[in-house]
Amino acid sequence: MEEEKVILVDENDQKIGLMPKMEAHEKGLLHRAFSVFVFNSKNELMLQQRALHKYHTPGLWANTCCSHQRDGESSIDAGKRRLSEEMGFTTDLKETTTFIYKAPFDNGLTEHELDHILIGKYEGEPNINPDEVADWKWMSLEEVKNDIQANPDIYTAWFKIIFDKFYQHLVV
Repeated sequence: MEEEKVILVDENDQKIGLMPKMEAHEKGLLHRAFSVFVFNSKNELMLQQRALHKYHTPGLWANTCCSHQRDGESSIDAGKRRLSEEMGFTTDLKETTTFIYKAPFDNGLTEHELDHILIGKYEGEPNINPDEVADWKWMSLEEVKNDIQANPDIYTAWFKIIFDKFYQHLVV
């Protein structure tokens, strides 16, 4: 099976090419990505704990799901695809903002992404894919904020950046 490719972009989110995902992370090249934040009627955020065998940030807590758009796929369609693949459900999503971040990891890989933030609502429990997700939970935004301050090392870099800089875009 051919390795999944990411969409290389410039700072204006204009496509400049495709590259195998691992190669883009090894070279730290800017590529398109998305982060999904799903809330329930109590305005609690569904968090996921990344599977323990992931190639980076295994076992860390993050937003509901995140990944990369495929060539020709909209951010909304990509978000719904990954919600289904990782969390076992889908819901309507809306895009709120984008931002660029760069986060090097201990294993030599670097996430350098132009990240599209997607928001959705869902009631119920997910049917998590154990290949992608170790655990999940609902937390209020205030609980997340306090826990990030108390335990920053248990959260992914991108989640902490989004939560710190784009909090106003997460309120549904």
